[in-house]
Amino acid sequence: MAKTQYYTATSIDGYIADENNSLDWLFDVDGGAENPFGGFFAGVGAFAMGANTYEWVLANDNVVEEPQNWQDLYGQVPCWVFTNRDLPPVPHANVFMVSGDVQRVHEAMMVAAKGKNVWLVGGGNLVGQFVDRGLLDEIILGMAPVLLGRGAPLLPRHLSSREMILTGTAQVGRFAYLTYAVGTQPLPERHPVGAGRIQEPARR
Repeated sequence: MAKTQYYTATSIDGYIADENNSLDWLFDVDGGAENPFGGFFAGVGAFAMGANTYEWVLANDNVVEEPQNWQDLYGQVPCWVFTNRDLPPVPHANVFMVSGDVQRVHEAMMVAAKGKNVWLVGGGNLVGQFVDRGLLDEIILGMAPVLLGRGAPLLPRHLSSREMILTGTAQVGRFAYLTYAVGTQPLPERHPVGAGRIQEPARR
């Protein structure tokens, strides 16, 4: 069954970019010889990102002047960019500029994905809107051995341990990858103190 996934890298203290919206700290970390992104993206049929994330891609991958860079990264997989301002399009890329309710856009993404997964690239505020609508199924974190102290938060929402179940762990290079299923889970049955003890027969 197709999932809506938040796949991202994060510092140990829960930031996906530093206070200057930079990822230089991330690229200094050895990711190992086997980057899991390729295998992950093979299962993606549509993806979405916020305006700040899109602007970072524009600036760092030079995709407007060299649109082949976008094709090398994402091919023709359709992308929705949530923004309230005018942003330059990537030539010949399958990119849609949208705003407003994420649920309406999510429905369109699920159709476009044709049975594959939907990837929420970030940032955290955008993903939080999907959480608010109950649309997030899985979180995949590549945790880097870095402490930033401040910056752009991973996901500015409250999710309890009842709503996040650890389903996978892996070490890749110096990253720890953690996978969580998202959704309300039944609490384990609690027994009152003393339950299960062998009771002596009542004395007459």
